[in-house]
Amino acid sequence: MSRIVDLPDTIPIFPLPGALLLPRARLPLNIFEPRYLQMLDDALKTSSRMIGMVQPFERPESADALHSIGCAGRVTQFSETEDGRYMITLAGISRFRIKKEVEGFTPYRRCEVSWEGFEKDRNSHAEQDDTFCRDSFLKTLSRYFDARDLSADWETLQEADDELLVNSLSMLLEFPPEDKQALLEAPSLTTRRETLVTLLEYALRGGGEELIQ
Repeated sequence: MSRIVDLPDTIPIFPLPGALLLPRARLPLNIFEPRYLQMLDDALKTSSRMIGMVQPFERPESADALHSIGCAGRVTQFSETEDGRYMITLAGISRFRIKKEVEGFTPYRRCEVSWEGFEKDRNSHAEQDDTFCRDSFLKTLSRYFDARDLSADWETLQEADDELLVNSLSMLLEFPPEDKQALLEAPSLTTRRETLVTLLEYALRGGGEELIQ
């Protein structure tokens, strides 16, 4: 478990719409913009090797605004391609709350953050969902996949532990950024699973019109 004292007060921010990172999960990223290539270079020079993933607001009048809660990940793998891009993997460490943006001379954004309130994110053991009805959940998921002509390894999904299943689907499935933010901010795995089911069922209704009988 990482203590707050071990976590940096200021971290670089990567505002990428729709990209969700959760604690104890892994997120592959393709870095190619010059400012974020520099962000990665700078992060790799620090002991924490940490980058904060944050959803930007989509409203035109809030083009530069960020959601207040994000998730920090540690760079655990990286490789450089022949054309100068970086392929990296972030391991989710903990959610954080943005306190303020830090002015500076870097081409990327940096924020002062608070780690308080997210202590359970930093536990080494996976969170459990004691009210999880897996059969019902997988039936809803199967309908969603069928409606979008998606395939899945159902045996693996059946055997995955609660957190791995719910968090992986929350990260991988295509939902609008605001819905991804709701999944991130869920206070417990149970709440995240309930939110995920609501999003799946809403998508199946086509926003109010039932697509699948």
